[in-house]
Amino acid sequence: MNITVIASTYNAEEWLEKVLLGYRNQSWREFELIVADDGSRDTTRALVERFAADYPVPLRHVWHADDGYRRQEILNAAILEARHDYILFTDGDCIPRRDFVQVHAEQAEPGRFLSGGYCKLSMKLSKAITADDIRDGRCFDRGWLRAQDRLGLSNTLKLGAGSAGGRLLDSITTTKPTFNNCNSSAWKADLLAINGYDERMKYGGPDRELGERLENHGIRGKQIRHRAVCVHLDHARGYKTRESVERNLAIRAQTRAQRITWTPYGIEKSTPHSPAG
Repeated sequence: MNITVIASTYNAEEWLEKVLLGYRNQSWREFELIVADDGSRDTTRALVERFAADYPVPLRHVWHADDGYRRQEILNAAILEARHDYILFTDGDCIPRRDFVQVHAEQAEPGRFLSGGYCKLSMKLSKAITADDIRDGRCFDRGWLRAQDRLGLSNTLKLGAGSAGGRLLDSITTTKPTFNNCNSSAWKADLLAINGYDERMKYGGPDRELGERLENHGIRGKQIRHRAVCVHLDHARGYKTRESVERNLAIRAQTRAQRITWTPYGIEKSTPHSPAG
């Protein structure tokens, strides 16, 4: 199975480099990686080009000019650029464990999207992780992480579950499977059928809204949060505003109440309709 991995980024080269190292270390090699760049400076492009020159899988940079927070627009552009039928979304601050892409590939099935999560690290831990720690898998070892800083129960469970334990925990968790940009995947045809991301939405839930439209379209979520493991590097969120969160909540409420599938503010700009009929 061939997969397109889309990793979003914005002016975060230090974190993106660690993420690129993580995808260079994957056990599953039948994928391409697209860096979906929401207007970063030239140093991000230079970083991607340096890695692309000697990368084990195709690595591409999709960019648009910096005009404020427009992540949904660059993600929609990356969806169109995807060369494979299945797309895995992540962020440029989430380092994937060695089996990350493999878990998504093995768990993918028609009529479903996959819902993963992340292990949120402190800034101290985020800074401490080196290229060797990523290559050798130490940054996913509970003992090593705890030796650097506090880890937390949720992170401990995800990092220590293993294949069988992760499957069990995913089957009994009360956490609803939602679409999360840091760690979720879906069929490209299903994403196109709902017209991708709603570009009206800024920070605060546009990925969840996309998942809700997938569900309205008949695509059910499948929980893999304890099996598809990535660690989330800490950062500030200066782009988060009360206004954007409130507007997004209103859009999501309308999506659920009216069982909307197609957004006219997505990949195609058109009047509302439902391709599913």
